[in-house]
Amino acid sequence: MFSLTEYPLPFRETDLVPYMSVETVRTHHDKHLGTYIANLNKLIAGTRYADMDLREIILESYKDKNAGKIFNNAAQIFNHEFFFNCLGRGNTLIPDLISDVFGGTAEFKEKFKSIANGVFGSGWVWVVMRPDKKFEIIATKNAETPITDGLKPVLVLDLWEHAYYLDYQNRRGEFIDNFLEYLIDWKFVLDNLNME
Repeated sequence: MFSLTEYPLPFRETDLVPYMSVETVRTHHDKHLGTYIANLNKLIAGTRYADMDLREIILESYKDKNAGKIFNNAAQIFNHEFFFNCLGRGNTLIPDLISDVFGGTAEFKEKFKSIANGVFGSGWVWVVMRPDKKFEIIATKNAETPITDGLKPVLVLDLWEHAYYLDYQNRRGEFIDNFLEYLIDWKFVLDNLNME
């Protein structure tokens, strides 16, 4: 069984102010992530998924047409944990590895913003590394996650309303801008890329 204590915030609740409020952090982490965890525990109890780790549950339930609810909750746990790990302050210099791939820092931000602003409804914008080691910016809907396609997540932005609405209301573009300018922990991104 899974627990919210297994997924602690990697920063203090106040660290992201003024670009993300304490209320948003608490609501997003404790309530939304907490609910996905509670739902998953109920759904997998007594099933073949009960003894699997999170990634196994995601990959196996994705292939099981009768396990849509299990997939949605498990993938949302993964996506949210990854999003929270991407957040931080004080690491605003985009690594050369990322900016060079997309033609420069400005070009990377513009491409990311263009894809993010094109997401209709709830979803995610990812920088991923393909098996051929090339980088790509993609959007996924709802609980979709790139690991089901064999892609390595590098960076993600949560575009579900609960990620920004308390602070930005309908100004999602401002949230996207602030994410790119102030809220990414690029050290995590580089460390994650260097992991086997």
